[in-house]
Amino acid sequence: MKKIVQTAGRNALEEFAPQFAHFNDDVLFGENWNNQDIDVKTRSMITVVALMASGITDSSLKFHLQNAKSHGVTQKEIAAVITHVAFYTGWPKGWAVFNMAKEVWNVDEGDLPYEEDAMRAHAKEMVFPIGAPNDGFAQYFSGRSFLAPVSASQVGVFNVTFEPGCRNNWHIHHAKNGGGQILICVAGRGYYQEEGKEAIEMNPGNCINILPEVKHWHGAAPDEWFSHLAIEVPGEDISNEWCEPVTNEEYSILK
Repeated sequence: MKKIVQTAGRNALEEFAPQFAHFNDDVLFGENWNNQDIDVKTRSMITVVALMASGITDSSLKFHLQNAKSHGVTQKEIAAVITHVAFYTGWPKGWAVFNMAKEVWNVDEGDLPYEEDAMRAHAKEMVFPIGAPNDGFAQYFSGRSFLAPVSASQVGVFNVTFEPGCRNNWHIHHAKNGGGQILICVAGRGYYQEEGKEAIEMNPGNCINILPEVKHWHGAAPDEWFSHLAIEVPGEDISNEWCEPVTNEEYSILK
């Protein structure tokens, strides 16, 4: 985990209150926030709860909402946290925090061009766009998929989104040298499977390294939207071989 470094105390109070600045930067953030007994995402949510319970809805709360977002707290998660805490600390506090959280996550309903509620909810869980319908490769997918290029130079990186139940065909990444693919799950739940092996469930943060010449498929769980970054590993004489679809019998055993 990257070490958290804070200088706000010294920037604001170095001369006026040097001891307070020291406690803020070196103890509160330098030691407490870097303690790994609690992961930083959980620590971020706890801090938001504590400030909300205390009725603090100024710039310090906005900072910690931004901090929570940067450490992986999704719009769906922060909405659930604020709703839960509002029952115990007061409904007006919930409204105040929601107004600030909406600015931080910046995801109003009208900003998402998706008609389906489940699709909009999935889009709010990640920083990458869902993108356009993946029409160019639709023949190799069972169900709807969507493609959003993230990087087209140096290394190709694409955000691929699958509707529930959608998966691509069995396929192989060929290469004379190098090659293959890396998958990083960014939202939802899905599966990856190599031929002759059991399927692996993928959740946000999971990484799959796919070697060249390995026959495999990947896609969404039966009941959830799923998105992963697909990273093309550079190599020599790279090509993809698309094979047969994943059968309903093969897919139906997944939960």
